[in-house]
Amino acid sequence: MTRLFGVMGHPVTHSLSPVMHTAAFRALRLDALYAPFDVPPRVLKPILRALILAGVEGMSVTVPLKERVVPLMDRLEGSARAIGAVNTIVVRRRRLIGYNTDGPGIVLALRELGWRAGPTRAVVLGAGGAARAVAWELMRAPGSVVTIANRRVARGRRLARWLSRACPRSRAHARALREVTLAEVELLVNATTVGMQAQDGLLIDPTRLHRGLLVYDLVYHRQTALVEAARRRGCVAANGMSMLLYQGAEALRLWLGRPAPLAPMRRALERSLQRRSIVHGQ
Repeated sequence: MTRLFGVMGHPVTHSLSPVMHTAAFRALRLDALYAPFDVPPRVLKPILRALILAGVEGMSVTVPLKERVVPLMDRLEGSARAIGAVNTIVVRRRRLIGYNTDGPGIVLALRELGWRAGPTRAVVLGAGGAARAVAWELMRAPGSVVTIANRRVARGRRLARWLSRACPRSRAHARALREVTLAEVELLVNATTVGMQAQDGLLIDPTRLHRGLLVYDLVYHRQTALVEAARRRGCVAANGMSMLLYQGAEALRLWLGRPAPLAPMRRALERSLQRRSIVHGQ
């Protein structure tokens, strides 16, 4: 019997999770299907219930549902409970267990670029579920200083206050985007959806980017304006493909109880991104 998995978000057509997980199932010789589900927030509860009744064993959760899905879980585990955001759902006897694999994903992705875990001075753009997971992971190293820069400053302040309470041995601040300074910062992470569209510009002045700054953009399906500007300014920069890979691999481990086949998953992502760049002339 075919096993069922999927990803839900709104929109979800951009997601490469189906490509990645289909490659993993093929490598593991599993009879399994991973499908995308476009789920507007207003119908999240009934659609999730229908998917469970249909036999879905696990779901990935992407924007804008990572925080909205939390009240629908029967249990929250680990960082999902700590940060109040879920990106992975495991179904056991029709009970929903919420996890968040974004934290391990960002750590492994940054290590690929030469980042060393420890006290960090960082700026995180955004204040949603992804930003919450990234900032919390960075703040776990005592002595870290993390600035939350968001269009809606009040939301950024709420996140900074929560981070300060959750990680009292580190410090969190909130700033308006126009007030962000990067002179003494070693890491900049874009955890917003800005960059998903080809016409998207930059959230910050590119002249603030400096050599030695590590720039990571969670948008993964193109080289964003931020990544391109950062490289021109001499920064080490990457889009979010590696984070997608590592958080997806951890989700797969939770669903199946076995290690994920990283190499075929990475190759599938790289081929898909290459095809997209050819089609769109990027």
